[in-house]
Formats: sequence, C-alpha cells, structure tokens
Amino acid sequence: MEVAVVTGAARGFGREIARRLRARGYEVVLTDVDGAVQEAAREVGGHGVVADVRDPAAHRAVAERAAALGRLSVWVNNAGVVLTGQPWEHDDDVVRRTVEVNLLGVVFGCRAAVEAMRERGGRILNIASMSAFGPVPGLAVYAATKAGVLNFGLSLEGDLRRAGVPVRVLTCCPDAADTRLVRDVRDDPASAILFSGGGLLSAQEVADRAVAMLDGRRLVRAVPGWRAGMARVGAVVPSAGLRALAGLRRFGERRRTGR
Repeated sequence: MEVAVVTGAARGFGREIARRLRARGYEVVLTDVDGAVQEAAREVGGHGVVADVRDPAAHRAVAERAAALGRLSVWVNNAGVVLTGQPWEHDDDVVRRTVEVNLLGVVFGCRAAVEAMRERGGRILNIASMSAFGPVPGLAVYAATKAGVLNFGLSLEGDLRRAGVPVRVLTCCPDAADTRLVRDVRDDPASAILFSGGGLLSAQEVADRAVAMLDGRRLVRAVPGWRAGMARVGAVVPSAGLRALAGLRRFGERRRTGR
C-alpha cells in the first residue's frame, strides 16, 4: 500500500489534495496544528495527526506513522499562513511564525521526507505561491517565504540528482484562491494585490493541478500559467515591475471592495 502525507490538511488546499490522493488509492496521513484535522481525515478517509510543522521532530514522527501504514511515496508540504500589511509594523512574533511555518516547515518536511523515501524513491510536492516569482508589496514577508520555498525546492532537487537519491521535488505556485486564508485578510487594504487576477481560484482547481504534477516531469507549475509571466517581470525589471504592480493593486482594490 502506497502512503501519502499532506501537511496543513484540515482545510483548503491541503484537504482537497488529500481527498484526491485518497481517490488515487493512497493511504493518506493528514496533519495540521489543530484538532480540526481529525474531522478532515474522517471526511477524506485518511488518518489525522495533530502536528506543528515548525517542529522537525513532529515531521519525523509523522513519517514513522506513515511508514507503519505502507510505503511512503508522496509527501505534500502544504501548511502555510498569510501575512499582509507593512513589514515594519508587524509584531516580531508574527513575522517569526510566518517564516517558520511557511519556509522552515517546508525545509523540515522535505528533510523528513527524503530520509523516509531515499531508499525506495518518492515525490515531494511543495505548495508555494504565485508570489514566489517576484515582489509583492503588501505581502513582503509572505512573498519572501514563498520565494524561499521555490528556490529551496529546486536546489534540493539538484542536490538529490547529484547524490543519486530517487526522490523528486515538485513545486506548485497557485494564485490567490477562495480559501479561509484569503478570506481572513480580505478586510486589509494591503491584501488588494490578491484580488488583481482573473478571479479567485477554487481550492478544488488548485488541488487538481497540484496533484496532476505527480504524473509529469514538470518541476514547477504556476496556476494559472499566464500570471507567472506577469509576476516574473517584477524580478527581471524591478522598477518597471513595481510600477505595474501599483496599477494591479489599484485594480485589485476595486475588486476587493466591490467599488
């Protein structure tokens, strides 16, 4: 029996990804920081574990739990938090938590996954964000963590290839979606850029595209692809990119407020 682990699976992308992996025949271990993961696990037909992704020992314990069920072959690092506003105004503890959950949580998860799968092979799927591709004023700390997730995943893929370890690292970078994560910050004007696309994605759409990566050779997928080109402008031509982002923010603000 093949086993998959999905972090941050109590709701949103994580729960939908777990649902799709279960439909593919995997035994699925869902993890999250609160007890809501148990209800999600019952709904999906998987195994719920309360675990904090900031704790490397928790990842190793989850890996052991998964290995006891069968062959661990898929590990999805999905857990994340969003942080909007001016970075100089954030509370120190909030900044630290954002970096630890979004970036260190992925690093620790990948390390546990590689250790558990290195002999028999497997795939790691990291959920980053469209903000990984360039600057995102209003979400500076969040964007920095997601850029770190993308760069770490690609760098880790290179290290694994060089070492001959049969574990692949894939990264999905979705645009803003209609999840609780986004709804919770909608009242903050700094979140305007999240509403500047062609409409919020659904968790189901993102999960479909993310899980489909397990079948292909593509290392990075942006959802939707056309937004990635726009996002990369800010990294390639920073001054022009920031001017364009100011216009997108104004458009997003109108959509955010409905005015």
